[in-house]
Amino acid sequence: MFPLALDPIAFSIGALKVHWYGLILGLGALTGLFLVIREGRRFGIPQEFFMDLLLLGVPSAIIGARIYYVAFTWDEYKNNFVDVFKIWNGGIAIYGALIGAIICAIIYFRYKGYPFWRIADICAPGLLAGQMIGRWGNFVNQEAYGGPVHETFLRNSLHLPDFIVNQMYIEKDLAYHHPTFLYESLWSLVGIVLLMVLRRQRFIRAGELFLSYFIWYSIGRFFIEGLRTDSLAFKGSDALTSFINGLWSPMKGLGFEPGYLNPNYGNIRTSQLLALLIVIAAILLIIIRRATGAAKAHYSDPIVSTKQQAADPVLTEQEEKPDHNASTPPSAHNHPPLEEEKKEH
Repeated sequence: MFPLALDPIAFSIGALKVHWYGLILGLGALTGLFLVIREGRRFGIPQEFFMDLLLLGVPSAIIGARIYYVAFTWDEYKNNFVDVFKIWNGGIAIYGALIGAIICAIIYFRYKGYPFWRIADICAPGLLAGQMIGRWGNFVNQEAYGGPVHETFLRNSLHLPDFIVNQMYIEKDLAYHHPTFLYESLWSLVGIVLLMVLRRQRFIRAGELFLSYFIWYSIGRFFIEGLRTDSLAFKGSDALTSFINGLWSPMKGLGFEPGYLNPNYGNIRTSQLLALLIVIAAILLIIIRRATGAAKAHYSDPIVSTKQQAADPVLTEQEEKPDHNASTPPSAHNHPPLEEEKKEH
């Protein structure tokens, strides 16, 4: 008898069904918010700023993630448009979520007067934390898994607990699969530690922690994506396919095999190509920003809103300018000091 999969519905309130997927995504968002608020406190940024960012950013990220996914799988939704809105069944793309969140952040930071790169640096570990936890939503939904493996590989080689092994048995395939959700979750955990160490280094300039997040995540995503069987894909040149497969070949040396890619979708996994482009773009941005002097500020430098800077000179002038009329008797301005001394005697 094969194990039963976890119920994706956590509980019901009347006709309302609350899915584990949504609860896990919410937990990931709150965990990321906690890390961001804690770091933002070091720079004197109020927690309300980040709470408002979360309230605006999460919907933006979900919308971006869903649009990205649906755009690449339109054939599955064009005749069932209502299903586009059923995100609790899965089907969101992290890169789409990042696009939506970044667009929202650029607008919000500009409105608040904060420099984008400085706040993005603070948010970087929180983003990874949200992704790390959010991948467990894929686990419950039995999605985003890799190619088939033997049960002994999961139990004896990876030493995974029963609840993970059992959930990796996909009934429609009658087989166990790679827990790619777990690989990515652990990769994100290591990335969080790495970013927290980097942000205490003096050589880190503004924006470089955020770009390092993209580099780290994209490297892991490139190799893990090659194991998956549900990759979004497109048809590209044979030369590009060979290039990507050549970069992924070290995984074969470790005993991994690429996951099945439906030829009707294409021959190039979208997330793999995008991961490569992001790594290259992030490295170039770091070099260019340093060479042009755009990254003068260091991570540890103070962060001040431009709106606050505009208000501070007025306040400072009022604080520093002595009010003689209030602190000095009128006689002090009307008589020379010697006359005052005579009067005292």
